[in-house]
Amino acid sequence: MIVRVLEEGQYELEDARAADLERLDAALEQAIEDEDEAAFAEALDALLREVRTSGHRVDSSRIVPSDLALPHPGTSLSEMKALLAESDAELSGTS
Repeated sequence: MIVRVLEEGQYELEDARAADLERLDAALEQAIEDEDEAAFAEALDALLREVRTSGHRVDSSRIVPSDLALPHPGTSLSEMKALLAESDAELSGTS
């Protein structure tokens, strides 16, 4: 599994780590839904820490499609909501 961290690069993780990432991603999604900035920051930090410690960096000279993209460290809740809105617009063809 390849995970891209925006403004940082890609990490390769074993597929067996998917359940851990899904659990952490669910906490991130819940924080977004609750509009809880502190919980969002904590969940994002935990998710990024898991990717960095469980994976290894993909050499930047390799071009590899990502299975998952995460925001850069320090992304605020409002920035994340804007990214999600932009992504939704692109998927629906309204961008």
